[in-house]
Amino acid sequence: MGVIRHPDQRVAVIIDTQNLYHSAKNLYKSKVNFAEVVKAAVQNRKLIRATSYVVNTEGGEESAFFEALEKVGIEIKTKDLQIFYGGAKKADWDIGMAVDAIKMAPKMDAIIFATGDGDFIPAVEYIKSLGCQVEAITFGRSASSGLRAAVDDFIDLDSDPKKFLIGYRPSRRPTTRNRVTRGSNKTSNTKVVGADTDGLL
Repeated sequence: MGVIRHPDQRVAVIIDTQNLYHSAKNLYKSKVNFAEVVKAAVQNRKLIRATSYVVNTEGGEESAFFEALEKVGIEIKTKDLQIFYGGAKKADWDIGMAVDAIKMAPKMDAIIFATGDGDFIPAVEYIKSLGCQVEAITFGRSASSGLRAAVDDFIDLDSDPKKFLIGYRPSRRPTTRNRVTRGSNKTSNTKVVGADTDGLL
């Protein structure tokens, strides 16, 4: 992967809101700090557009979330949840995000996908063929390896979860170590809180 960044680059950020939301919830039981995600993606370049793609819930309780996004300069595109006969539900922005990214690419120096979804690989490859740089930013542990390989640069939010999550507290799970009791050859199991927990949630 090769990437070029300079202050005059025009960039657009395409935010797969559901993907980031569920990754943060499943990996960290926390909420995403979208303002910090956009800041890390842009990296002092010229942000032309940051768009969050959201599905309206049945109860409409996401209004406060929308307000928070708008306050930090993120445009919101919404789609109603489709409910089919029999109770099946569908909500998918993938095609809309891909089309918007392709339409913007000729006017941008870089398109940044905030998602780990491998379904965007064809869009990434097509945008690159137009001469536009393509980057991705998401939680690496839930990201498609194919997407990571396809983009020009990948920013892993797992590298600093405290920065990119709201209310994140690393859990400190007890681990068991064998301890030799002095004066005997017996071992006892000792729980050590916070030890050897690198990479654990």
